[in-house]
Amino acid sequence: MAEQGSGLLYLDEAATTPVRRDVLEAMWPYLTGTFGNPSSHHEVGDLARRALEDARRDVAAFLGARASEITFTSGGTEADNAAVKGIAQASTRGRHVVVSAIEHPAVLESAAWLSRQGFEVTELGVDAFGRVSPEALAGVLRDDTALVSIQHANNEVGTVQDVAALAAVAAERGVPFHTDAVQSAGWLDLDVARLGVQALSLSGHKLGAPKGVGVLWVARRTPFEALVHGGGQEDGRRSGTENVASAVGIAAAVRAPRPDPSGVAALRDALVARVLAGVPGALLTGDPVHRLPGNASFVFPGRSGESILLDLERRGVVVSSGSACHAGSDEPSHVLTAMGCEREVAQTAVRFTFGSSVTAELLDTAADTVVEVCG
Repeated sequence: MAEQGSGLLYLDEAATTPVRRDVLEAMWPYLTGTFGNPSSHHEVGDLARRALEDARRDVAAFLGARASEITFTSGGTEADNAAVKGIAQASTRGRHVVVSAIEHPAVLESAAWLSRQGFEVTELGVDAFGRVSPEALAGVLRDDTALVSIQHANNEVGTVQDVAALAAVAAERGVPFHTDAVQSAGWLDLDVARLGVQALSLSGHKLGAPKGVGVLWVARRTPFEALVHGGGQEDGRRSGTENVASAVGIAAAVRAPRPDPSGVAALRDALVARVLAGVPGALLTGDPVHRLPGNASFVFPGRSGESILLDLERRGVVVSSGSACHAGSDEPSHVLTAMGCEREVAQTAVRFTFGSSVTAELLDTAADTVVEVCG
């Protein structure tokens, strides 16, 4: 829902979404009566194990993958960490990793950790819209490149990468390709065969499932070193008693009908037009064409980004400056600075993100409020 019970207009769904009612209903039995440990060899455990494996098959179907390739995690951050560290460390190709400069911190910090273990990390630059070119990727691949990790869609500015083209470049050199699809899930096609990737990350709470559950998909025969050891759960890829209820929840979320991207994109474009027309000097950030349907991100040069956020919230409109993982930081967005935005301008960023429940009237209200605050 875009409008909360408190009366606030919530336009920060890139940070988190409300849990869907059908997801809650699917989870409830596994939080109450069917509470068994799926590793237990008795009827109560068997019921939990069957629910877990059903959930695994549903998520695999969503990705066009095999159920045996699905690992449930605690969220997108863990899935990204496991993909980047696990594939790189298991590689026999060498100790070179490529990431884009605008990745989520979960990928960038994982790459930084690898560099402290002796890996060489190349951060690939982007153009002014936040896009990575296949030619640029081809230019940095080496015989010892162990992994490429480039996100499907950016969490701050909404730019969508041509992952299929980028993955094809990596495939020509035999390099595994991971994509963080946390933001694109529910909006874009995530069939892993069509994308041509070998690993992909999802997060439940961006899809209407609860916080604390995610998915890592790794194609079979892709070398992978587990990060968490113990009981050997998840086929040895992630030890620890499985969170059955949340796995059932994310499976219910991916089974849910998908929104019409074109309808949401049309509403987004109307919001963008109203803000750019009503606020002198306002600039849209990210790719104007290749972007998520429900993302409208701006900078307002000469103004205080923090003041804009506070003024909007006082008027009942809840938005953000970018990644919730960087909330409270005085540093400008690494995404915007990588796109060539000056530090002072990057600190004026405001991001509106919304789903299919939003209406033209709600976005008109948001646009009028922005113009009132910034115009």
